[in-house]
Amino acid sequence: MRAHECHHCKQWIEAGEAHDCWTTTEAALTRDLSEDLQEAWVRLRETAVSFGDQRIYASGTCIMFSRRVCYVFVRPKRSFLEVCVFLDRAVKSPQIRRADRKSKAKVANILKITHRDEVEPPITDWLREAYELQDVRGARVAPKRPKASKTTRGATPARRKTKTRRR
Repeated sequence: MRAHECHHCKQWIEAGEAHDCWTTTEAALTRDLSEDLQEAWVRLRETAVSFGDQRIYASGTCIMFSRRVCYVFVRPKRSFLEVCVFLDRAVKSPQIRRADRKSKAKVANILKITHRDEVEPPITDWLREAYELQDVRGARVAPKRPKASKTTRGATPARRKTKTRRR
């Protein structure tokens, strides 16, 4: 391949040079943050680590915190930290910018942090709730019902008979 500019990271890559811009680290994502945001990041990370065993890793433009699945991620921006906390409900609070349902069980509550002092209750409470939510969900998993076949889905026995007679 000839020399070119990576369309993801805009870095110039010489001919034959190995390049993987998707491999990143926490340090790379937080290196250019202002001092206030650096302090906020450190406090946020320390808070999450205090909850217990988990995996913290950088992926693309985010830093993920997960146990079995991701319970929170942080997207460092130029002037704030965008934090997405996965809970089983939408939180109604001035700190929450947006709440998007991502599945039947999860709502992504998105907030912005601009200073270290913002990493305190209720934000830390939501982080802990998200961390512990996997324990609660694992304990109350309902047994799956068998799915109905395509021919009988939504039809009662009486309706099935009338449908076959009409044909």
